[in-house]
Amino acid sequence: MFTKVLIANRGEIACRVIATCRRLGIATVAVYSDADRNARHVRLADEAIHIGPAAARESYLRGDALLDAARLAGAQAIHPGYGFLSENAEFADACAAAGITFIGPPASAIRAMGDKSAAKALMAKAGVPLTPGYHGDQQAPDFLRAQADGIGYPVLIKASAGGGGKGMRKVERSEDFVDALASCQREAASAFGNDHVLVEKYVERPRHIEIQVFGDSHGDAVYLFERDCSVQRRHQKVLEEAPAPGMSAERRAAMGQAAVDAARAVGYEGAGTVEFIAGPDGDFYFMEMNTRLQVEHPVTEAITGIDLVREQIRIAAGLPLSFTQEDVAFEGHAIECRINAENARTFTPSPGTITDFHAPGGLGVRLDSAIYTGYAIPPYYDSLIGKLIVHGRDRAECIARLRRCLGEMVVGGIETTIPLFQDLLVQPDILAGDYDIHWLERWIKAQG
Repeated sequence: MFTKVLIANRGEIACRVIATCRRLGIATVAVYSDADRNARHVRLADEAIHIGPAAARESYLRGDALLDAARLAGAQAIHPGYGFLSENAEFADACAAAGITFIGPPASAIRAMGDKSAAKALMAKAGVPLTPGYHGDQQAPDFLRAQADGIGYPVLIKASAGGGGKGMRKVERSEDFVDALASCQREAASAFGNDHVLVEKYVERPRHIEIQVFGDSHGDAVYLFERDCSVQRRHQKVLEEAPAPGMSAERRAAMGQAAVDAARAVGYEGAGTVEFIAGPDGDFYFMEMNTRLQVEHPVTEAITGIDLVREQIRIAAGLPLSFTQEDVAFEGHAIECRINAENARTFTPSPGTITDFHAPGGLGVRLDSAIYTGYAIPPYYDSLIGKLIVHGRDRAECIARLRRCLGEMVVGGIETTIPLFQDLLVQPDILAGDYDIHWLERWIKAQG
């Protein structure tokens, strides 16, 4: 087991990793930019090293600076958290070359799943269900339109190297396809440096269901059930829950097995998430695999009682999974709200200094955050300031507990999205679990 780990991240996820390392008796090294000199993760770690200016490209995205910091501190491993370099195969390779363990999957698995077209070809060979579509290399506009015509409209054009909702266009008619393709390719080239796209059947009333998986270096792989991430705005997750409302045991088992098959197909090690689009008829299709810890991992921890970061660290140290598939069970229901420093109506970022802060508490309540009274939220990074995770014996109790917690939470001096969640948790569709990935945007539009 490692004796010292460097966390190549900031904010709440850095604090989260530090907490598990402490429980394991592992010393921690924080890194920080100019903007994070007074950040909570810097205070919590056993030591901290400055790595550069405020801009992420000059600090948290500099693999060389992170490796220099790890060598200076004598850290044997680096935990990348999520975002930044967590899915960067070159950084994973650089860690290996430096003799420092990357707490994540092999670089080969990151590469295999990083290109959507190549990943879908792999999944097809592994027997994982795919959305009907074209995932090949031919990119001529007329050829792709012919493929779309054959698939049947509506279709979705997606950047092969994309993510976060960028480089995606829904097309309703054949005559609109070429213009939508050109727009999608321009955005993909700008965002990812790659204009390669794939074309798929657009699933009506889709839900975004993801399966948490783990693999180890001893050949074992398991799934830890599902999370429903369908409450989204502009393809960005807003609220997640587990288990998914309305999920049957049969569908859960089928999706879980498909996710394990996907992980095995790339020799996966560590924590990963296989994401599916699920239709109202019970069908589900592979979308992508995130080769890292997810922002929403706490809801899985809440229902299974398994510390996912602990398992990541153990697997990276060469130890086998600490449980079998038969050992994994879930109890109750959990929901996570991603609380951002944004206006709850316009979603305009609201950086500034926190003048008052009170965290909710009680049975089944967890707040993953790095804020404190007097903390100045920098304008350089993601606006997420905390994740409120609530667990109950069933979904109704979970929602009632979550409402109470949102009412108790105080974050003064800035605007937050707490009022948004208070509004959502009284909507009949949300209470019934009857929503899809477009529900939130339709609801926001209806509010004017």
